[in-house]
Amino acid sequence: MNTHNTSTRSPSKFINLLIDIKYLLKGKVLAANVLPVFTAYWLALYFNGENFTDHWVLFILTMAGSTLVISGALMFNNWFEYDLDKKMDRTQQRPTVTGSFPLKGVLIAAVATTVIGLALMLITTIEAAVYSFLGWFFYVVLYTFWSKRRYTINTIIGSISGAFTPLIGWAVIAPAAHVVPIALFYILIIWQIPHTLAIAVKRLADYTRAGVPMLPVVIGVDATIRQNLYYVIALVPVPFILLGTFGWIFFTVSLILTLVWIFLSVKGLQTDNKERWANINLKYSLIYLITLFILMIVLTI
Repeated sequence: MNTHNTSTRSPSKFINLLIDIKYLLKGKVLAANVLPVFTAYWLALYFNGENFTDHWVLFILTMAGSTLVISGALMFNNWFEYDLDKKMDRTQQRPTVTGSFPLKGVLIAAVATTVIGLALMLITTIEAAVYSFLGWFFYVVLYTFWSKRRYTINTIIGSISGAFTPLIGWAVIAPAAHVVPIALFYILIIWQIPHTLAIAVKRLADYTRAGVPMLPVVIGVDATIRQNLYYVIALVPVPFILLGTFGWIFFTVSLILTLVWIFLSVKGLQTDNKERWANINLKYSLIYLITLFILMIVLTI
């Protein structure tokens, strides 16, 4: 006879709430967008000869404000796309699908976090607040509301949205007319496209069932993998552009990372198991981005 209390084995309501919030805010997506904000903020301090301890209040405002704006954008996306999410296996745990959070509540939270986040960014600099709004606008209005259900260019529009994040972090300290934030902007635009295409190939059945015009749904998997290769090749100039800024260690590591990614992309044209390739390509895209950004921080400590 089982004498254990089953209630002690089940997750608490608080843990369930945290899990729901994680899925609502797309935890990994949120982290991937906050990292470039922090990286650019750190690099702006370094290249402008500023001290972190002299700007710790700005740092708190920047990280809190940008995180809230990004969170607001992600909640708007979940609120608007709940009908699509119901049709896709990968989104079944989102609280807008399970009913854990009411749609009206998600909408109110999206508006509130966006407004509060933008207000906090306005306390930093006008330029940083403008980039925060532009990132939000591209993701919510141009990507979520307009292009996601209509055009394959939704991937490009979404990538532009995420690319504003380093401009936000840098502009808090100094104007973003500098090679570093511009290069980071370029990296994120290009990087996010093969990253998203890998997801689209991996979840082709999901997107087909939901009727979302992702590239592999519209033009096929093979053509999508060729597009993926072109965008990865477009990252080759990055090590050369930043050689004079970060030195030979960064140049060597970033060039190797890019060449390996090109090799993996070419393999995608040759393999019969496209889903497995997409999964490997997706994981490698994260390794590429995280390694690149952390290396920039390490080299400027």
